[in-house]
Amino acid sequence: MSADIIQLAEFRARRANGEAPPVSINAIYPEQPPRFHFWTGASGKRYVHTVYSLFDCPTLEDANYILVRRSDRSTRVVLAVGRLSNNCPSENLAEIRQHAAALGADEVHVHLLASSHQEAEAVEADLITAQFLNTPHLA
Repeated sequence: MSADIIQLAEFRARRANGEAPPVSINAIYPEQPPRFHFWTGASGKRYVHTVYSLFDCPTLEDANYILVRRSDRSTRVVLAVGRLSNNCPSENLAEIRQHAAALGADEVHVHLLASSHQEAEAVEADLITAQFLNTPHLA
């Protein structure tokens, strides 16, 4: 499920000037967050994450995630690092949304490339350790 937010004043101004209304929010705000983000663990290994808004996050099976609050267009604050382990993808999504809502997160960064349960645990531990060490390369 996704939605576009349309600024009515801007929409009306464009329509009054004879301009076609924008098709998506990216046409109005081209500086939307990138679809992918790399997070670096304490080991120095980089992990690619797919970036979703809290409402656009799909149902997920096994995955690692980072809950993030965007304070501006370039600053990300890590609120939680975790791993999904429910057998039901919709339960995983409910867990992410509940946790994110409780913490005030507005983005979910999902890492799907762990090849086994053990590797997913290692990715989680590496990212959590980097967060606790407060290393500048994490964000």
